[in-house]
Amino acid sequence: MLANFNKKTVLITGGTRGIGLSTALLFAKLGAQCIIIYRWGAEDERAISDDFLKMGALAPILFQADVANKDDTERLLKFLKEDAGLRQIDVLVSNVSSSAIINSFDDYSLRALEKSIRYSAWPVISYSKQIRNAFGRYPKYIIAVSSTGPAHYTYGYDYVAFTKTVMETLCKYMAHRLKHEKVLVHAVRSRAIKTKSLEDTFGKELFQFAQNLVPDSYWIQPEEVAGVIVMLCSGLLDAMNGQIITVDRGTSFFDNIMDLYTRRASLPIFNQ
Repeated sequence: MLANFNKKTVLITGGTRGIGLSTALLFAKLGAQCIIIYRWGAEDERAISDDFLKMGALAPILFQADVANKDDTERLLKFLKEDAGLRQIDVLVSNVSSSAIINSFDDYSLRALEKSIRYSAWPVISYSKQIRNAFGRYPKYIIAVSSTGPAHYTYGYDYVAFTKTVMETLCKYMAHRLKHEKVLVHAVRSRAIKTKSLEDTFGKELFQFAQNLVPDSYWIQPEEVAGVIVMLCSGLLDAMNGQIITVDRGTSFFDNIMDLYTRRASLPIFNQ
């Protein structure tokens, strides 16, 4: 077994789908007790729990809470400590992101930016602090899920890019501020993942257009990101701290005009 998380507790915000759920499943497969936080949508808690039980893992603790609401977080931690009997949180994975899509410069507003920061950047700070207040110590591992938005242009992604940049900077400074507590903090970026939420945001046309330019291997799988997150918390990479790690199979280097040119003979868009 690569890593053993028996008797370890992992709290994942936004953990009922995509990267969050894949991360929870992998931690649970390796023995961890996972706490999954969600807010948006009507989640089928039984179906989610069944996915864990089918592989012989502990059923997750599912809790509905708004990550930007301090009272919700306090209610969650009180439940975990008093009702669930947990003594500590070993790993925090901050995965929630919520930002408006921008279509033009006129869409920019300070109010919308502040809301995006509250949901997409600040929870990694607020959850860490409130976990310490409740349990007397920070999680040893704090992982914030980011994207390549801060480094690469994506249509409509302005606020996501803004807030992920803020979050990544906070992670670097957290790593320094908390190193005396022996806390390790990282941000994990991912290239595009073909999910329902991505389709809801950008529409099916994006996937149809992309098929003419990139192979299916372009899309990162949630399980790949989960593997990187779990490895960072395995103890094998404790010499690293405050890192921004990109999960992209190397495409950030070669996914450009020259790559399209070298593959032009196989691209439908050039053979119509």
